[in-house]
Amino acid sequence: MDDATTTADALELLHLNQIAIRAAVEELSAWILQRGSTTVHDNALSALQVLDVNAGAITKAIERLRQ
Repeated sequence: MDDATTTADALELLHLNQIAIRAAVEELSAWILQRGSTTVHDNALSALQVLDVNAGAITKAIERLRQ
């Protein structure tokens, strides 16, 4: 394996972890909203937006490394 492949593999695993964390935060956010805490829910949604932006950048980096 070359360095680019190793880096891409590591990034892909981190990306999968990030997807799992995003799903967990989304579930917790919905649970919190059901209990009436709109401020915490809104903060969680902001964090999810950051995760989405970063996930896009990670995906692009993986694609470049795999070329």
